Amino acid sequence: MGLLEGKVAIVTGAGGGLGEAYAKLFAKEGAAVVVNDLGSTLDGSGTSAAAEKVVADIIAAGGRAVANGDDVSTPAGGENILRTAIDAFGQVDILICNAGILRDRTFSKITEDDWDLVVKVHLKGTYCCTLPVWRWLRDNGRPGVIIMTSSTSGLFGNFGQANYGAAKAGIYGLIRVLSIEGRKYGIRVMGVAPNAITRMWADIPGLRDGDPDPILSPGNVAPGVLFMASELAADHSGKVLAVSGEKITEVKMLTTEGFHPKGHYTAQDVAAHATSVFFPADLQ
Repeated sequence: MGLLEGKVAIVTGAGGGLGEAYAKLFAKEGAAVVVNDLGSTLDGSGTSAAAEKVVADIIAAGGRAVANGDDVSTPAGGENILRTAIDAFGQVDILICNAGILRDRTFSKITEDDWDLVVKVHLKGTYCCTLPVWRWLRDNGRPGVIIMTSSTSGLFGNFGQANYGAAKAGIYGLIRVLSIEGRKYGIRVMGVAPNAITRMWADIPGLRDGDPDPILSPGNVAPGVLFMASELAADHSGKVLAVSGEKITEVKMLTTEGFHPKGHYTAQDVAAHATSVFFPADLQ
């Protein structure tokens, strides 16, 4: 019996890369899967039948799946993705918000369109897909799992990805808030910061012409996401795991011992207590 036997999972951006790996593993573990993908290019333009191909592969392997081509970044798209799950399988138990695009530029070169579209697909798209599923789980008294995709670009920063990093940092905040609000409904919310070579890595120097390291394949991220979606992680919510075939770690915010002025203080006082205010590495 699979880890997701009897469950219904929605995976957005599942026409290739990480989403495809998640969808196929989830189906192998017993879940019926809604494979969502607009089929766009990396920058968000165009459409294709990517979702249908993944569905055909899942069915050929003996699994259950249906395709959905709605735009994750609109409320209507999010509602339609949920409706696809209910119409096909009668329920939803798991949502994986994975869809994304890139428009990398250094900050001074980012256009308003570059900024708006990346934030819309990643951050608003996560909202648009999560809200209808959240309400359905709440209204039907069903526990569920929602896994959102953050990134080290948002959690730690990365050159040339101000738009992407800002969206991914926003998703971290959403994970934290919804994990608190979800307690009363039995809804767990977790995050994944994946490290895998996908088409989003295509233009990174050193990878463009070389053979990708198989340890960084999307298939080596999927088991970590399966863990989060399954009952094996029933005691965990509000946590973000950085996942790859190399290592799996939890990423979290920490605070230092700090300076406690207990009232009036000066900027010079803060400087004098820098060893308590900052982490040691920040003083080097």
